[in-house]
Amino acid sequence: MRYQKIVPGSFISRPNRFIAHIEIEGVQQVCHVKNTGRCKELLQPGATVYCADCQSPARKTRYDLIAVQKGHRLINMDSQAPNQAVKEWLLCGGLGSIEKLKPESTFGDSRFDFSFYKNGRLCFLEVKGVTLETDGVCAFPDAPTQRGTKHLTELTRLCREGYGAYVLFVIQMSDVAFLHPNDQTDPAFGQALRQAAREGVQVLAMDCTVAPDEMVLRNPVEVRL
Repeated sequence: MRYQKIVPGSFISRPNRFIAHIEIEGVQQVCHVKNTGRCKELLQPGATVYCADCQSPARKTRYDLIAVQKGHRLINMDSQAPNQAVKEWLLCGGLGSIEKLKPESTFGDSRFDFSFYKNGRLCFLEVKGVTLETDGVCAFPDAPTQRGTKHLTELTRLCREGYGAYVLFVIQMSDVAFLHPNDQTDPAFGQALRQAAREGVQVLAMDCTVAPDEMVLRNPVEVRL
C-alpha cells in the first residue's frame, strides 16, 4: 500500500490518543494519530516521524501521523495499513489460490477482517498490526485487548465447526527475530492465542518492507507461543 504525499517532521508530544504535536517545516502542527495504542516506546520527543499531507476543508487536521524512526528501523504505525497491505498480499497469492475474497465479512454474530474460499472451504482471517519491538523481538498486544481475545475465541469456535481460520500478525517493520504474545500486558490474549493454535487456527506473522510512503508484506516471521 502507498500514501500519496508524505512529509517529515519531529515529534513533540501526544496530548491524547487521537492527536500529536509535530514540528513540520519549522511550524508546530496538530496531527491525527492513526493508532490508538500506547506507542510510548515509539513516540519519544525529537523522534523523526513521517506524516501524510491530507489537506481538505472537511478535515480538522491537515496531517496524519504514519511512521516513526526508531533507531535503524522505520516503523509504520498506521493501524489501517495492515488490512490494506494484507488485501494486496492475498490478491497476489499470499495464501495460495483463494476465491471470493471479502473484507469486513460478517458471519453469524461475528465480523472478521476477511473471508474467502480456499480449496472449496469457507475461511476467515483476522489481522493484527504489530508495532511493539525490543531488540528485534516483537510482542502483541501493547495494551490489553478484550476485542482481540474475542476474535481468537470466535476463530477457535469456527475452526471446531470445520471452517478455515487464520490470524495474521502484520509486523509493521522489517528485520525482526520473532513474535510472541505479550503475556505480561494481556495474559488472557496469550492464553486464547495458544488455545486457538492447539485447535487448528493458523497463526501466522509477516514482517513488512516499510518506506515513508509505503508498506508491503515481505517475509514470514516465527511465532513463539
